[in-house]
Formats: sequence, C-alpha cells, structure tokens
Amino acid sequence: MVLVVASLLLTACGATAAPPAYNAADVMFLQMLIPQNRQGIEIVRLAADRPLPAALKELAAAIGSTQQTEIDTMKGWLRGWAAPETMDMDPQAHAGHGGMKMTSPDLVSALKTAPDAEFGRKFLDVLIGQQQGAAELARTENGTGGGVNAEARDLARRVIESRTAEVGQLLNFKV
Repeated sequence: MVLVVASLLLTACGATAAPPAYNAADVMFLQMLIPQNRQGIEIVRLAADRPLPAALKELAAAIGSTQQTEIDTMKGWLRGWAAPETMDMDPQAHAGHGGMKMTSPDLVSALKTAPDAEFGRKFLDVLIGQQQGAAELARTENGTGGGVNAEARDLARRVIESRTAEVGQLLNFKV
C-alpha cells in the first residue's frame, strides 16, 4: 500500500509541474522598456509648445499617453513579481536583449534647444529613432530574449505593431 501511495504522489508531482509565470528575460524586458518609454514621453512632450502641424501634436500626445499606460502596467507586473522596477545599469547586462535602445541624451538635449525652424525635422528624426528602438527591444522579448510570460509577450507584440505604425505615420509628415 505504501508503494502505491508513493507512486501516485510521484506521478502527480510530475503531472502538475507548470511552466514558470515569468522569467528573467520578462523582467529584463520590462525593466528596459520602462526607461525607454519614459524617454519617449520626454521627447513627445516637447511637441506641445512648438510650431508643428496639429495632427503631429495629436499623434505625439497619443504616443505619450500610450507609453504612460504601458509604464503603469509594467510597474504593476514587476511589483506583482516582487522584481525591481529599475535594471542593472551595466550595459553588458542587457546584451541578451540586444543592448539598450535609448536615444542618446545629446540628441534629446539638442532637440530641446533647437530653434523652431529646425525643430520639426529634428523632432521627427529623434522620435522615429526612439520608436524603432522600442520595436527592436520588443522583438527580443518574443524572439531571442526568451520571455515566457504571456502578458509580457503580448505587450511586446503590441509595442512592435504600434511603434511600427507610428513610424509609418511619422514618415508621412512634412515639416
């Protein structure tokens, strides 16, 4: 009888093993996308007080709103996983996700101080690069990065789709 019970327990243990809800790659993806999104918000806010087409200002505001919503969601997941919101600042720690995809702080500073006559073109260039960086980062979550969390992988898919569409829209503006 003891052998039957032991056999049933061992069999049951093997049958109920569930895949992990998240892994280190999921955590790293979120920790990298949060500052990337924060920088994107910083960039799009610059459009509010500059002479740009109304449609471009509207798109910039929508981008900022979407990225803030994503940040709030990601912070909630990290809290639920008892994982830190901030990442290891060693650039080598992010090699598995293709490295950091942040826009150079020098480019953002130059954009802030650009004369109105140059701002529109520079704004588009910087924002397009920023959005492409987010899409590249998201591709690692669903590709070589090895993320397993279904929600994080779905967020990555949505980031790829939305940022790619936004880049397409941005490329059509004439400023």
